[in-house]
Amino acid sequence: MEIKPLILIVEDDKSIAKFVKVSMEAQGYKCIETTTGQGALALVFSSNPDVIILDLGLPDMDGLEIIEKIRPLTHAKIIVVSAHGHERIKVEALDTGADDYLTKPFNVSELLARVRVALRQLKQVHVLGQMAQMQEEATSFKVGDLLIDFDKRKVVIREEEVHLTPIEFKLIELMAKHAGRVLTHRFMIHEIWGGYGENETQSLRVFMANIRRKIELEPTHPRYIITEVGVGYRLVDE
Repeated sequence: MEIKPLILIVEDDKSIAKFVKVSMEAQGYKCIETTTGQGALALVFSSNPDVIILDLGLPDMDGLEIIEKIRPLTHAKIIVVSAHGHERIKVEALDTGADDYLTKPFNVSELLARVRVALRQLKQVHVLGQMAQMQEEATSFKVGDLLIDFDKRKVVIREEEVHLTPIEFKLIELMAKHAGRVLTHRFMIHEIWGGYGENETQSLRVFMANIRRKIELEPTHPRYIITEVGVGYRLVDE
């Protein structure tokens, strides 16, 4: 018998929680829900959900505190759904350990797409505890007409090899190993340059613009590298 993915919905607005639950169950997912941060912590420990849909504005705990507490203890994908649309809050949530962020009001089809991405990422791992190792062992990444060969350090787009500088390749390799996930400026800069500052942020934008010019048919309407304004970048995985 097929085991249905388990979705934990953490939302204190009962109408939104019901709407999300009905939408998830219509797709064949199993749902559990709670309206509090303490309830979320208890259900993460007792039920081991695959995906957590988390509202930041809960009555008993700050959503960022919840992420900080559960991130070291679960491989579940955390999708924040919050009325807080400020870029600073998005960056903090992603840097704390969230995998994705949607601002209310949201389109249910977009939420379902984000859940599918999260579940695909989990399926790629045979043993959840070895996720990092599995990512390191991957030898290539392919989406659409884009192929990234990690071993040969080669990028092919529409069957033509493109030349990337060493930094450009490191950036697209980093995004490929986290495909589908929003990577914040701070995370990318730390991984590539080992530090964080305004100069590095500007350098990152320049490098990303160069990569887009080399792989996108229309750099102003990108197919592969999506900008999350004020937050970071996401390499699509479908």
